[in-house]
Amino acid sequence: MSTFMSKEVAAGLQAAQKKALKKNTRLRIHAGDDIYRVLRMTETGFSLDADHAPHLRGLVDLYDGSRHLYQCLIIASEEKFGEIHFDFKRSTAAREHAPMDYVRDDDAPVALLPTH
Repeated sequence: MSTFMSKEVAAGLQAAQKKALKKNTRLRIHAGDDIYRVLRMTETGFSLDADHAPHLRGLVDLYDGSRHLYQCLIIASEEKFGEIHFDFKRSTAAREHAPMDYVRDDDAPVALLPTH
């Protein structure tokens, strides 16, 4: 039995895998005004489709649908099997509010009422 696959069959399998990965993920990278769909996410980085994504470098935002997850500093590390893998140099969780620069008391009031 032979394990040889023609180039056409291998390319078809690779295209089917990319399509399945794109369909199953909601993760997106926002780099300026450009948006790219994430194919794979790991602890150290993520992968994008090599056919549609440039070699990004610098600050990008990672979203899950419309929810902002991380602000990341990235660098392209390697390209194989039609995917470009990007490594995180820094990945900071996004917050809805700015961090406070003081300690808030546990019994502090939530709001102040006017004295009229």
